[in-house]
Amino acid sequence: METAYNQELVATILEDNVAQELHTIQDFLRWTYSVFNRSDIYYGQGHDNAWDESLQLVLTGLQLPLDLPTELFHSRLTPSEKESLIQLVLTRIEQRVPVAYLTNSAWFCGHEFYVDERTIIPRSPISALIQEHFEGLVEQTPQRILDLCTGSGCIAIACAYAFPESEVDAVDLSVDALNVAEINIARHQMEHRVFPIQSNLFENIAGQKYDLIVTNPPYVDEEDLADMPEEFHFEPELALGSGKDGLDITKQILKQAPNYLTENGVLVCEVGNSMVSLIEQYPDIPFNWVELKNGGVGVFAISREDLVKYHQSF
Repeated sequence: METAYNQELVATILEDNVAQELHTIQDFLRWTYSVFNRSDIYYGQGHDNAWDESLQLVLTGLQLPLDLPTELFHSRLTPSEKESLIQLVLTRIEQRVPVAYLTNSAWFCGHEFYVDERTIIPRSPISALIQEHFEGLVEQTPQRILDLCTGSGCIAIACAYAFPESEVDAVDLSVDALNVAEINIARHQMEHRVFPIQSNLFENIAGQKYDLIVTNPPYVDEEDLADMPEEFHFEPELALGSGKDGLDITKQILKQAPNYLTENGVLVCEVGNSMVSLIEQYPDIPFNWVELKNGGVGVFAISREDLVKYHQSF
């Protein structure tokens, strides 16, 4: 939804005759950065500041890599390139569309992924654990991994990169999300190691056993869902909301997961801000709340042994 302030900003942009005044990549980076700083758009879907969003929009919008050598920033743009970038900036501030959807690009664990509005934008703090190979959480290198609620497939694919000998099942309820995951599996040439499966949680994988289950399920409670900035309403609500306390799906996972873990298997689960409610409801459960080097919160690990021991609690 466009605010009155953003309407004034758009009017100013249109009056400024931007395409004639700006010439190089650097000009557009500076201008985009200034415009974003003057707007009231929200950051938090992969980037947390105006500069990183500006880099993503301008460089990816020009089909250029984010690590473009700075000497190329002085390259002049064609009229059509200028118009394309101006339209992207206008759409970002007028409609509040997230940059990742405008550019169909998001980064996770150092890898680029295709995204569109069929799936949420990759941003899970679980990325830090993947990059550390789940050090201290798993006793042995996992051979079979389940990414539950896979969305774009970014966690599944990142796990496959981290554990080159592993096979990963990428499960999601949404066929639309799985279609996006398939695009990413093909782009990363993981067709023989990452397998998309349509399933309502564990429903269609009966009898399977995994050394590691990683899940970033919907966990936003009703109140937070209603209060989310406009940008988040472009994401599928199915992938965000999970009941009054944000834990409806997490509770199902906790109850069913031990049946799908190997003897020394581990469940790693993200619940974000709903961690407060989870701790309140299950004060005796030994959730291992992981300290994340990327500053995220709300990710726990729990062994199959403890899931079995406290099974009645769920």
